[in-house]
This record gives sequence, C-alpha cells and structure tokens, in this order.
Amino acid sequence: MSIGARTITVGIDGSRPSLDAADWAAREAQRRRLPLRLLHAGTEPAVFGRVCDVDVPAGRTRAALDRAAIELSYAHPALDIIARRTATPAVPALLAAAVEAETLVLGSRGRTGSAGFPVGSVALGVAARADRPVVLVRAGELPEDERMPVADGSSPSTAPYLPVVLGLDPDASADDLIGYAFDTAAVRSAPLHVVHPWTVPTSTLRPWRHRFPGTTVSEHRVDGDPGPRLLEASARAGLLVVGRRTGRGPGRAARSLIRHAGCPVAVVSHD
Repeated sequence: MSIGARTITVGIDGSRPSLDAADWAAREAQRRRLPLRLLHAGTEPAVFGRVCDVDVPAGRTRAALDRAAIELSYAHPALDIIARRTATPAVPALLAAAVEAETLVLGSRGRTGSAGFPVGSVALGVAARADRPVVLVRAGELPEDERMPVADGSSPSTAPYLPVVLGLDPDASADDLIGYAFDTAAVRSAPLHVVHPWTVPTSTLRPWRHRFPGTTVSEHRVDGDPGPRLLEASARAGLLVVGRRTGRGPGRAARSLIRHAGCPVAVVSHD
C-alpha cells in the first residue's frame, strides 16, 4: 500500500460482532477496489504485516487478528489485506486509523428484541469523533442481507443491492453526508432513498443528481421527525446513512437509529 492511499479499515477484537464487521468491510473494500486494513488495538506488542506474513508456523497459537486475516484472505483471495496490531488503546488507535481510511467499520452486538442492539462505548466514542465515515455493523450481518431476496434458486451474490437510505438534516451544510450516500449507492448500483423534512429545499439534491446520473433517487418528505420513517426504511435497506455535526457526537435521533436500525448504519461527519 502506497503512502497516502485510502483503505477500508475495521477494528478487530476477536468477538463475533467484530468478525462480522470485518466480513462486511471486506465486501466494501472489494466494491471500492481498496485495500482492507485490519486493526487490533490492545496491550500486545505492535506488529505489522500483510496477510502472507500472518500465516504463522504450526504449533503457535494464532491471535484473533491473525485468524481473521487468514479467513478473509481465503474468502476474498483478490483482496489486498493488511493486518496491524498496536498497543495503543482502542479509541485513540481507531481515530488515528480513520484519518487514513476511506471508511472505518466497527461491530456492534446483536439484536436484543424491541430494545434494539447495544452499541459499545468504543464504537460510540469513535463514531462521535472520527473525521471519516464510520459504519456500525450488527452481529449476524450476512452478505445476502444487503441484497434483494432471490426466489428462483439463483445465487444471492448476483442479486441487486437493496437501497441506500439517507437521512438528511435540513439545518446543516451536508455536502460530505450527501456525497457519501450518493457515492455508496453508485458503487453498489443501488437506488438511493432520501428521507427529509419538508423544510429541505427541493434544489438540495439537484447538483448530486447531475453528478451521479446513473443513480435512481427517490425523495420522501415527512412532516415532523423523520426518525420513524428512517427506521421503517432501514428494514428494507442495505445501508442507512445519517449525519452528525463536526465536533459533536450523534444526536439523540441518530443514536436511536444506530440502536434500532435493521441494517448497518454509516455515521458521517459534516459541517
């Protein structure tokens, strides 16, 4: 990987949610034709190597990072995978890694019924401060969950992607947020559904429609709080994109969506 090159970076701690997040991150790296960087933060001595360096001799116990790198290299043989371990604590290590990342991916625990799925302090702490988009992936997320259902026996991997859903804040200059949503939909050849209050001008999306003419865009205007509509839409989406103001953490509505959404959630910092 050349200096300055972007990556899809995922935090690995050996838990099931982090491994499911790593699989999601690997698919995102393939879609964007970027290297995948696995990062384990903790107290072990820091090492750095590509996946070929991680295939340790027989008899040595493989760490969670090593196992994840090897499993992903078998599942995605064409993917450039970089594994790194650092002794820096998780939040500062992930925030530093986000600076060089196109997207930072973190895992959350699985659903616990109507209460949604809990999001750990590390995931929320990073999502609240990272300069780059942070995608939170719940445990149990599968490749077919981001695609349209198939009923004719064909492979789920060939099915079209589910829509990307964008929740648009009317009170902010949100070019970074809108740009991320349009770009993500374009990479997947997926439709983009934009949910926003009536107070958002109709001209807001016009330049983005021109920039991404191949992306099918539908706008859904709602009276009052768009949160319930976004939550409903997330049940039939491949990714939900929400924003937060630069220098602030996700607001109450965004935190609720992070906990209850039926798909991975991307948190994007914007002015």
